Amino acid sequence: MSSVQVNSEGEARTAEAAVVDMKLEVVVIPVSDVDRAKEFYSRLGWRLDADVATGEDFRLIQFTPPGSGCSVQFGTNLTSAAPGSLQSTYLIVSDIATARDELAKSDVEVTEVFHCETGFACRFGGAAAPGRVGGRGPDDGSYSSFASFSDPDGNTWLLQEVTTRLPGRIDSAATSFASVADLSQALQRAAAAHGEHEARTGQADANWPDWYADYMVREQAGQELPT
Repeated sequence: MSSVQVNSEGEARTAEAAVVDMKLEVVVIPVSDVDRAKEFYSRLGWRLDADVATGEDFRLIQFTPPGSGCSVQFGTNLTSAAPGSLQSTYLIVSDIATARDELAKSDVEVTEVFHCETGFACRFGGAAAPGRVGGRGPDDGSYSSFASFSDPDGNTWLLQEVTTRLPGRIDSAATSFASVADLSQALQRAAAAHGEHEARTGQADANWPDWYADYMVREQAGQELPT
């Protein structure tokens, strides 16, 4: 059994597939004030999974962002990394404007939505990063629109809007949606595309449920969309 990998030049190569799944479950965040960090991540609306301590020398707090399969942990004696040294950890969203506004309503200092005029470097390094341009990415393309914010220690988070995955990034046999909002937005995109389909054919499509389903599965898997 083999899998296809794509390098930075876009060249495909074949590699032996791993026998055992390796799922990223937890990222450790270095913080200086545990209670302050707990208050901040609670304010984001992230789910509190654990707050356990063993005496005064060890404490572990775990939060999970909405719809995420990966959680974050911070606490006392969890890591030797300097507080604030975790930079540009990605948070993938299906609607960046809504996600950005929700953060702002929670009194989080979050940048306006931006995109990179050229290259990729603008998403890192803060507001002064070269090539950063205000507004959504060109043609509202998937992967091209960003916003960022920091926790009280300076650990930074990067919102990235992804609506259509690149080929091979999603198992087409395991279509799923992280939330009601994600499913609703996928249905809206399918509805808009189906309207264009009916306009091209010049007739109503009685099998629109099948068309919607095909569109949504292909979109999430990064496959060619139906017309």
